[in-house]
Amino acid sequence: MPRMKAAIFVEPGRIVLDEKPIPDVGPTDALLRVTTTTICGTDIHILKGEYPVAPRLTIGHEPVGVIEKLGNAVSGYAEGQRVIAGAITPSGHSAACLCGCLSQDGAGTKHGFKAIGGWKFGNTIDGCQAEYVLVPDAMANLAPVPDGLTDEQVLMCPDIMSTGFSGAESGNVRIGDTVAVFAQGPIGLCATAGAKLSGATTIIGVDALPERMAVARQLGADHTIDFRSVDPVAEIMRLTDGRGVDVAIEALGTQATFESALRVLRPGGTLSSLGVYSSDLTIPLGAFGAGLADLKIVTTLCPGGKERMRRLMSVIASGRIDLKPLVTHRYKLDDIEAAYDLFGHQRDGVLKVAITP
Repeated sequence: MPRMKAAIFVEPGRIVLDEKPIPDVGPTDALLRVTTTTICGTDIHILKGEYPVAPRLTIGHEPVGVIEKLGNAVSGYAEGQRVIAGAITPSGHSAACLCGCLSQDGAGTKHGFKAIGGWKFGNTIDGCQAEYVLVPDAMANLAPVPDGLTDEQVLMCPDIMSTGFSGAESGNVRIGDTVAVFAQGPIGLCATAGAKLSGATTIIGVDALPERMAVARQLGADHTIDFRSVDPVAEIMRLTDGRGVDVAIEALGTQATFESALRVLRPGGTLSSLGVYSSDLTIPLGAFGAGLADLKIVTTLCPGGKERMRRLMSVIASGRIDLKPLVTHRYKLDDIEAAYDLFGHQRDGVLKVAITP
């Protein structure tokens, strides 16, 4: 049986490069030859054992590639075609999909998590940090890459861009809004860009790393706050003349950032949460207005499916946003263990790592 190289979860603290059989293709599947992929913060949660997955699972959920083989029931695509697939791969016909919530396709209880939804790559099925990846429900998930766009230009679409933009979308950012984005990692940076495209006219980015705050300003932040040198809540209230923000986007997944996002909301404001949390959250009584402040807390799992990917690539092709600065490092798949070490320890100003088999 033909084999391929793949990054495999062994146990908490160990993701290694190993060999696995190249997947067989079912009637509705597509086999992609991966040309570029990347490492996500969620993969680090898996590496640390904070999000449990099965041993020997191939990790990764952000594929750019070329169709190697199509299932016999798949039409509308051709072998050799350049495509991406979202990190979330909905079937298109589940109850969640038919209710309009494609991200929660297949939602249920797994290891105590209530809503893993349509996130299958590197979670419930083999992912794409490998030479090949099998895409389920190909006709619902494969999105052709427009001519003229490079792998790195569309690399953020499957997850980081889709997730970050959804922070602004779920928060219902409107023209003229003031938005605070807590944490300017890759998802937070995309949330900043999404808020700008949605019409926010004052965007405040919170982080501590100068290089990330510089990219935030490139992508639309009007103000950046170093939380190590000033209390971000007090500074945001000062910048808004005590009014607070219309929408606060939490893009890290910690109690501290969640609570700060809640505290800077205006009455009736919205906290849009994108973080993956590793422990229970506590909602402070005062910041929550004892439940009477008309506040909204919304959560979002990365929207997926081929139409979502088409729309995101259309934004890239239009030139209205340039996410190339997010790719700061490049590694071959053979060196993915070193890439994990760099990304997991956040050394050398890393934002995103492009992995090429």
